[in-house]
Amino acid sequence: MAERYDCHYCKESLFGKKYVLHDENPYCVKCYESLYSNTCEECKKPIGCNSRDLSFKDRHWHDDCFHCFKCHRSLVDKPFSTKDEHLLCTECYSNEYSSKCFECKKTIMPGSRKMEHKGNSWHETCFTCQRCQQPIGTKSFIPKDNNNYCVPCYEKQFALQCVHCKKPITTGGVTYHDQPWHKDCFLCTGCKQQLSGQRFTSRDDFPYCLNCFCNLYAKKCAACTTPISGLGGSKYISFEERQWHNDCFNCKKCSVSLVGRGFLTERDDILCPDCGKDI
Repeated sequence: MAERYDCHYCKESLFGKKYVLHDENPYCVKCYESLYSNTCEECKKPIGCNSRDLSFKDRHWHDDCFHCFKCHRSLVDKPFSTKDEHLLCTECYSNEYSSKCFECKKTIMPGSRKMEHKGNSWHETCFTCQRCQQPIGTKSFIPKDNNNYCVPCYEKQFALQCVHCKKPITTGGVTYHDQPWHKDCFLCTGCKQQLSGQRFTSRDDFPYCLNCFCNLYAKKCAACTTPISGLGGSKYISFEERQWHNDCFNCKKCSVSLVGRGFLTERDDILCPDCGKDI
């Protein structure tokens, strides 16, 4: 007697009938479709054994149901995009959702390279320097007046030139006598130290740090012989072509301060009136 060949689920004989193997077990078509068929996302009906099952991200469609949500053209074997779980052909997707190029105003197609800056988008070939018209690509650029410039063109057209080295100043500039300098070029005329960020003065339009200015040009105190800068509002005493720091203008004998008081002189010395009586 021949062995029976029955459906693994309903046990009905499969003799002379179509069947489907699943995990090496035979199922009649009806049982297989009810147990294992996927449901179509479009029509919500099972995708039977005689239909082609098209899948995308764990979702399934009948061959005839796999079409564009907008224009209903078939997407079988064609490129497509998705938006809010709907299928869209590339043309409908571009018309509805793709960015428009800020330069040529045409759609930037999905998958094509684009450049973005401050909320605007460009085709890669449309994102060019306003001056030389060359594509900027991934190079550095500087925006100005709604236009974009590659760095060399921006420097040629807009950047100030340093008075000292004649090269463009893009960052870190210093203004001295209404003229632009690089910070690294604005140096003390005497010691060549950078003056940016520290106090300085000038002589004959040449800048000097305070130390150099004092050593080169400041008068010497008649008492302590160190320079009297006179900078920053510091006070000093001047008498007969000699100068003193305020703190140094004291009686030679008793050391009392003579600032704002009468005094006498004995050769190169200054004396208070009391000490002067003993002369």
